[in-house]
Formats: sequence, structure tokens, C-alpha cells
Amino acid sequence: MVAMSKIATGNGHGENSTYFDGWKAYETNPFHPTERPEGVIQMGLAENQLCFNLIKNWLIKHPEASLCTPQGVNKFKETALFQDYHGMPEFRQAVAKFMGKVRGDRVKFDPDRIVMSGGATGAHEMVAFCLADPGEAFLVPTPYYPGFDRDLKWRTGVELVPVNCESCNNFKITRNALEAAYVKVQEANLRVKGLLITNPSNPLGTVLDRDTLKSMVRFINDKNIHLIGDEIYASTVFMEPEFVSISEIIEEEDVECNRDLIHIVYSLSKDMGFPGFRVGIVYSYNDSVVSCARKMSSFGLVSSQTQHLIASMLSDDEFVDNFITESKELLFNRHKYFTWSLSQVGIGCLKGNAGLFIWMDLRKLLKEETFAAEMELWRVITNEVKLNVSPGSSFHCQEPGWFRVCFANMDDYTMKVALLRIRTFMLKNNEAMVPLKLCRPSSLKLSLSRSLSRRMDDFMSPGIMSPHSPLPQSPLVRART
Repeated sequence: MVAMSKIATGNGHGENSTYFDGWKAYETNPFHPTERPEGVIQMGLAENQLCFNLIKNWLIKHPEASLCTPQGVNKFKETALFQDYHGMPEFRQAVAKFMGKVRGDRVKFDPDRIVMSGGATGAHEMVAFCLADPGEAFLVPTPYYPGFDRDLKWRTGVELVPVNCESCNNFKITRNALEAAYVKVQEANLRVKGLLITNPSNPLGTVLDRDTLKSMVRFINDKNIHLIGDEIYASTVFMEPEFVSISEIIEEEDVECNRDLIHIVYSLSKDMGFPGFRVGIVYSYNDSVVSCARKMSSFGLVSSQTQHLIASMLSDDEFVDNFITESKELLFNRHKYFTWSLSQVGIGCLKGNAGLFIWMDLRKLLKEETFAAEMELWRVITNEVKLNVSPGSSFHCQEPGWFRVCFANMDDYTMKVALLRIRTFMLKNNEAMVPLKLCRPSSLKLSLSRSLSRRMDDFMSPGIMSPHSPLPQSPLVRART
């Protein structure tokens, strides 16, 4: 057998994680309403499918944005020819403007600091390569996205050190927790090069408050280490409190900060629902990082066709303003309906106001307070209930019994089937049920059998409508209108 590299033969990609095992269960038996109604429902994919009608309508009205239409073919040649790794000027300008709008226009971004990459995955790896050498470490508050173990570690050789956060204070990141993790790294004879935060949080679905952000800036400034702010869910905040970007914090008068230490990772995968377009962004306040990252971007550029389409779409101010507002409203409605439905069968969740998921609390279903018991419960949910949800241990959560459940990556029908399965499972586990009132059935695009429709209508309450029905605006949207 021909010898291969350590990267090729190792398992650094992390595919043996239970986070990816759930995906494999779904891929071998995916749910389909008619062809595979007993299949596994994908609730482990943080994808925003609620806004595609808005995108579709814009594309119909602007066929010139696509190079593959009679209206857009005249720009095919100039777009298909070589583009340097700086990216199209109109693309960088449109993305910078969009990043500002998502943050309420409270801060502006310089297009010349926009560095593109193949999704947030490539952006994170690019930043890690720029900031750290193999064997050096980044602190990461828990729970955190399992893909970070691949994105930042696999090819760079960088280490990730968990900063333990606890449910007793809603997993808030404290200065004491940061200091404890920092000392732990030093005792292991590793060098700390930075702190990686996700705001809004994946998997918690919460935002970091201003005081916490200021505390973290003081921490990294005191230690002279970098701060990487993953803000890829910035536009998914659908209720107050509002999202506060690290870019806003460093502008405040009472905050002392070496801006060379501040870097933002962004993408259009979550806020726009475009994970397939692989649009990742590195925005750094450090000139050397911008220069190095731009050279590295040669290995993962965004296609010129995608740049052209995105530039056209994000340059339409009326569309962007409407999209941001409508997206928040759709997420608010879906989140409200989903969490209410879970509460009716005795399932609690961490109070969240952002993201495409909830942090579901199933601790009371564990046979014992161990991660082995969490894995046993997870296998039942995956193999018997046929739902792919992600166990908290895969997010490095230090407390067993938490699960991330995605709610925006499916249509209404699939969501109702998933909720029905959860209800049935909880009834079998003798959970106390809140009496439910029947109400007028919601209209579904797919026709349901009479009995299935009747069981699904049990989830509907006069106070909670279908996710796509008109609801009072979310507090955040009302505050902006």
C-alpha cells in the first residue's frame, strides 16, 4: 500500500462525531412525505429555508442578474474570464453595505477589508492560518459548533480549548471562566493566540450582551491575544435584545482596544440562506491579516458568477430592507410555534431570540446524569423516533441532556410530522401533558389523511397560529418600524 500523509490517514476531520452520525442516519433513510414517510427527519442542519419565496420573486423580476438568461448573457464573457483574488469591486461593496444593514447601520464596513472565502468554513481556517502556528491554541466558550474542530484544527494543527459555561447562568461567558481556561492552557505549556466567540450563538440561539462583549474585549486586550467574532447568524435575531456586533463595541469611547486584535467571520449561508453558494467573508482590522488572508483566498474563491448575482441582489436596497424584515418575522413565527408545541408536551428550552435552532432541555429524560445516558437517549431519538437532533456533548457541552434542534430547514408539513413524533414519544415516556384545545385546521400544501390531519391539529392553539400565518410582529421588528 502506498504511504499517505498524516492528514489523509488521520481522523482530524471529525466525521466520527455523533453530530455527523446523525446526518448519516438521515442520509441513509431521508424522510419524504409520500415515498418515505417513516424516514428520518433532518433536524440537525442549521439552514434557513423560510425565505426562498422572497429570493425567488426577486430573481423572476431581475433575470439580468443571472448570466444564464437572455437578459444576462451579455455579461457572461467578462464574468467568466479571470478574476483576481481581491474579488469584484461591486461584490465587496455590496457585501460591506449588507453587513452594515444587518447591524442596523450602526457601524460601517470598508469594502477594501472584505476578503472572500469558500464559506465560513474556509474563512475560519484562513484566520487560523493567519494568527496561529501548529500547537498554539484558541479559547472557545462552550457549547460551540462541532465543525470548529474541523475548520480550525484539522489542517492548521491549532488546538481548541473549551471555556466551560454553565446552564445555571444560561451559559453566559464570564471573565472567571475565561481566566480559568487561560490558566489551564498555560499549565499545559501551550500558547494562547486568541478567543473565538460565536454571536449569535450556535447552538444556544442567544446573543451576547454589551457588557459581556466589553468584558471579552478587555480580556483579550489584557492578554494581548486575538478575538475572532463569528457573526454568521447576525441577521437571524428575531426578538429583543438586539444583536450587538464586536465592530460596534470597539467604536465605543469607554472601550480601549488594540484593533489589530479584532477579526470578524461572516457568510451568507445563514442570514440569506445560501449555504450552497459558499460565500464566506473575513473582515479584519489588522492590515497584515487582510493582506495574508487575501493571498490565501486563492485556494477558496467565490465563483465570479456567484459574485455577480450576489452583488446585483444586495445592491437592491428596497429588496434588502424588505428581506431583513420579512426574514426576522418568519423566524419569529416559526420559533414561537415550535417552542410552544414543545412546551405542550413538557419539553423546555433555553430562552433564545436568534439563530435557526433551539437548545432543547431533555435532562429529565436521562436515566442518569451521564453522557452515556445522553447517548442512549440520542440513539432512541435517532433510530426509533426517527429525528436527527444533535446531542449537547457533540457541542462540547459540559452538562448531559441538552440537544440542538433546527426548526427553519423544513416546510410546515415536515415540521408538523416531527412535532407529532415528539408528542408520541413523550406520551410513551409518561410525561405530563398540558390539555390542548382543538381549533380550525391550518391549510397545508400537501393533502393529509383525515386521521393524520386530526392528530396534527392537536398542536394548533387559538393563541399560536401556523408559522406562516399573520402574527403580531416580533418586539424587535416593531421597534424598528
